[in-house]
Amino acid sequence: MKIEAAVLRQRGAPLPYDDSRPLRIETLELDPPRAGEVLVRIAAAGLCHSDLSVINGDRARPIPMALGHEAAGIVAALGSDVDDLAIGDHVVMVFMPSCGHCLSCAEGRPALCGPGAAANGAGTLLSGGTRLHDADGTVHHHLGCSAFASHAVVSRRSLVRVDRDLPLHEAALFGCAVLTGVGAVVNTAKVTAGQSVAVVGLGGVGLAAVLGAIAAGAAQVIAVDLMEDKLSLARDLGATATILAGPEAAQQVHALTSGGCDVVIEMAGSVRALESAVAMTRRGGTTVTAGLPPADAALAVNIVALVAEERTLKGSYIGTCVPTRDIPRYIALYRAGRLPVDRLVTGYLSLQDINRGFDDLHAGRAVRQIIRFDV
Repeated sequence: MKIEAAVLRQRGAPLPYDDSRPLRIETLELDPPRAGEVLVRIAAAGLCHSDLSVINGDRARPIPMALGHEAAGIVAALGSDVDDLAIGDHVVMVFMPSCGHCLSCAEGRPALCGPGAAANGAGTLLSGGTRLHDADGTVHHHLGCSAFASHAVVSRRSLVRVDRDLPLHEAALFGCAVLTGVGAVVNTAKVTAGQSVAVVGLGGVGLAAVLGAIAAGAAQVIAVDLMEDKLSLARDLGATATILAGPEAAQQVHALTSGGCDVVIEMAGSVRALESAVAMTRRGGTTVTAGLPPADAALAVNIVALVAEERTLKGSYIGTCVPTRDIPRYIALYRAGRLPVDRLVTGYLSLQDINRGFDDLHAGRAVRQIIRFDV
């Protein structure tokens, strides 16, 4: 079938993207789903820094590539061997498919699935194949999803079914921003009631982490960012304190917490932000990073402090999630009013406005923008 999709053919285009137009809306041929695959009609897809990092060249991916990985939609067709979904089901996409049988999956850590990571790096589906084509040949899949499109064929293992009465433009947030941000708090850091938490970097994922810390019962939730409007939103969401990022930020956190936070979560995706997060963490505390800086970025760690102060530094990918467990849990918290992630949405776009949307994301003028196909 023919579909419309946002395709990246060259990385590192100059800003503003609304002029250089790195993403072109093209008509592609989409093959039908094969064994273990599902055709999804996309209803909503969020613009994320993980997409931006491919556009600007920070994250190396094969091109041409149809971008988009945070999305929700409706099952339109089923490949053979898919017997636990039905046409018309509502689904959220997960950008790391899990094979279910590698060592990581067997240990209950599907976010670290080896075959899934290999497929994502190669720009294929979990099967190793591609289903997107243009007149010149293959167009690669972005993180097994390629959701900036009217339709997508994905692995069944890239999908989680959700209730049909949940609006799909809200459901889309749970596939990346919420899964990563809340998961970093509750799964990776294992924040408990009464602890102090700081979040450095208040994009969609960082603000989801703020909401996750509040929902987990943290006594102090300190939000840190370079932009005052994001700090204002964090206060509105329930952060107990906000700090403008800079050379004095760690000292301010120490003053507020009598020596640093129990847990500091870095979501900015920069070495400087991670260094600041480590400095904000108390002796014996935990620093978690889910930011993704350029691949050659490196952090210098004081080994004596790591040992003598019993510090913990942890990475978090997709919030150390088990998607089939966590997405329904987070949706239940949202519906109970304890995780108001809909407040992270700063605007809705058409697919044709996608380059302008990434300009706004790059400039920090937006938290989460949603492309809606269902209106």
